Amino acid sequence: MSVGQGLCESEKVSLICGLMRQSPPGEFRQVVQDLCDLLQDDELVKQQAARAGARHNKNNFTPVLVNGNTVLLTQYNDLGGNRFFYPQDKFSFEFDHLSGVTSKTHLHRVMLDEGELWRGALHKGLNAYVNYHFPVGNCCVFKKSLGKRQMLVACIEAHQYQPSKHWNSLWKSDWTFSLTPVMTRVTGIFLLQLHYFRNANLHVTISKSVSESLHVIDRNQFVTDFVKFVKTEDNKIHNAILENIQALSEHTWRKNLRRRLPITRTFMNWNELLNNQHLKTGVSRKEVPP
Repeated sequence: MSVGQGLCESEKVSLICGLMRQSPPGEFRQVVQDLCDLLQDDELVKQQAARAGARHNKNNFTPVLVNGNTVLLTQYNDLGGNRFFYPQDKFSFEFDHLSGVTSKTHLHRVMLDEGELWRGALHKGLNAYVNYHFPVGNCCVFKKSLGKRQMLVACIEAHQYQPSKHWNSLWKSDWTFSLTPVMTRVTGIFLLQLHYFRNANLHVTISKSVSESLHVIDRNQFVTDFVKFVKTEDNKIHNAILENIQALSEHTWRKNLRRRLPITRTFMNWNELLNNQHLKTGVSRKEVPP
């Protein structure tokens, strides 16, 4: 008997959409397959998955390989009709969110104005930073118009999908600012998601917003200052996460677990246990190199 028996179509749609919205990064297709097996209604599941998949991919800055280039799927380069634009090499493409297949690649003309020159310089500087500091990372810089103002949005994505080891994780950030003379306000939003599913079902989500004013004198100066700002904020959140992990470990080992252990009148070296736990999790307090 399938889970879907006894449910009307609207109830099935509500169930499908609710579960798909909760899909952890890197697990959307598995969720779709599981829903097909549970509901025994492939057509309805895939119909809803086409819509939910677009939202899932854009929210998670999903990287796709097109013509040898890694392109992030975001709301900032969405042209509508499942078409996306890659500003660095000036082409657009169609993406099937259900199958993950790209097609219909076309040239996409862009006016080579001052804003585009700034965008290209920022992409080059940010890409060098991401390639050096992230083992598996990608970035894109997009130019958007807000009324008469030109906005630039820098997106960074780095993930580790290890389903065979029962965990998946995603780190992403986006940085928004306008090209105003003298000073501009840069706003960044971080999001870290982790899903661990071995003998448990643990979801961890960490988010943070930052803001800083930067001088706008020339392109090279601004790119240097912007990348330095991103690096500083990356280090801050990285160290804060490590400190929270250490505090959680100490609380768990020294308080909760200690009280549950039987009384054996045997001395227990708690510092050694903590060190072993840190070694197993691979946690390091080493900062991102300069």
